Order: sequence, then C-alpha cells, then structure tokens
Amino acid sequence: MSRQVSINGKLVPQEQATVSVFDHGLLYGDGVFEGLRSYGGKVFRLEEHVKRLYESAQAIRLEIPISQSDMAKQISETVAANKITDGYVRAVITRGVGTLGLDPNKCSNPQIIIIADTITMYPQEYYDNGLELITSSVIRNHPAALSPRIKSLNYLNNILAKIEGLKAGCVEALMLNHKGEVAECTGDNLFLVKNGRLLTPPLDAGILEGVTRNAVIELAEDAGIEVVTNAITKHDVYIANECFLTGTAAEVVPVVKVDDRVIGTGKPGPMTLDLHKRFHELVRS
Repeated sequence: MSRQVSINGKLVPQEQATVSVFDHGLLYGDGVFEGLRSYGGKVFRLEEHVKRLYESAQAIRLEIPISQSDMAKQISETVAANKITDGYVRAVITRGVGTLGLDPNKCSNPQIIIIADTITMYPQEYYDNGLELITSSVIRNHPAALSPRIKSLNYLNNILAKIEGLKAGCVEALMLNHKGEVAECTGDNLFLVKNGRLLTPPLDAGILEGVTRNAVIELAEDAGIEVVTNAITKHDVYIANECFLTGTAAEVVPVVKVDDRVIGTGKPGPMTLDLHKRFHELVRS
C-alpha cells in the first residue's frame, strides 16, 4: 500500500505528493524541517520537536500558517494514517511558490509537508561494535553566516562533510567549528566519556540543540552522572574513555575509532551501553 503524505493538511498517496518547481524550498533551500521518531505509534517528544520547528521558522522569518497544536495534530494523524508503530517522521515547511529571484516577499502559501515512514539509520553491527569517524575538512557553518541551530532545508554543509566521510569508508564524519573546536557530526550530536564524566560541546560551539541530546543529558543527570558542556578539541576526543553519537534517527550509537585513533578499549563502553539502554526504556515508557 502506498504511503499517505500530508500536504497542507490533506493526506494524499505519495505518488501525488508534489510541490511546484517554483517553490523556494526547491530553488533555494528556503525552508525548515524536523525529523521525529515514533515508538509504539506515539511520536517521541512531539511538543519539543514542534517547538524547535517553529523556532527555526521564526529565525528565518517564515510564518507557518497553522498553530503548533494543529501541527502536532497533523503529525500524529499522518503517523496513524500510515499505521506506523516504530518509524520516522519528516515535517517540512517551504517558503512556497515564488519567482526565480531570491526575494521571499514574492513567495506565497508556505507548504506544510509531513511524511511518515520506517527508517534504519545504521546497520545493527554499528550499535553492537561501534562505528569509526574521520574529522572532515569541511567546517560547520559559521554561526554568523547561518546558525547551525536552524534546521534549514539547506544541508549542503553537512552533505559535503558526509561525502568526505563516505570516501574514507566512514558512515559519519566529525565536524569542527570556525575556532577549530569539535562541533558535531553531519547528522548527530557528539558525547565523550572521560574519568566518569559525560562531556558534550555547548550550544555556542555551533551545534544543533538535539532533542535526543537533551534527553540523554537528562537521563545521565538522573543517573547521577556529571554532565559537562565545555569546548571540546580533537585531542579530547582522541584520549576519551568512550565516545557516542545521538540523533533522532540514530538514537544512541557508539564510536570506537576516530581518525585512526582507537577510543578507549575499542569497544562500546559501559556508560554508552547504559545510556543506550536507558534511552530505549524512556522511549518505550
């Protein structure tokens, strides 16, 4: 059966889910999006994701024509219509149809697109054995150019780093910021474990404030683990006892090697495994 996609509140078969070639989301990447996960038919932290979506839109002066509560309702209805229990949701807002010029004032009718489907971010072997990263030569967007806290439709910065990682045989790549500090990966936030403490880059390092990142921080603090959000260097990564990534699609995935340096024992560490377990208990609760 064909997936049902929500276009401006109307469910249509995926084959009929289209936007105009004059939409500025296509022409210029002018729009925002959110990725969400569904567990047991319920969207995880739906309100937090919707709030972030609207904040991204506000940051680029894009007015979403429905309320946050209506957006949450449409997302849930799309999940239900596709009979998705454990799956992934993509909510996309484009600037709408405009001219071939950049002027967003000449665009009309922002498009609201919601897709619900299944997803497998990484093979199970990476969760069991950990994955390897390289540090990309592509730095994260400068916050004064385009804030990485905006989930815009222009992901070319991330894609270029992803290509570099894939060419090196890695499914993810570490990205530094304009100061040479560790920011995040192409699609995931980064955590380190050192001497019993959990370390992660701060928001002003030029990272997305991940919903899964925030959930893992809460779980760690509830477990009595000290969480430190300070600037992190590549050296800190190389000498860490453990390393893992978090993201809506990836969830919690261990890292065992970075730039050919073995992290810790070269196997997923105890804190990583514990937080992975706690996270799955949380999303199923």
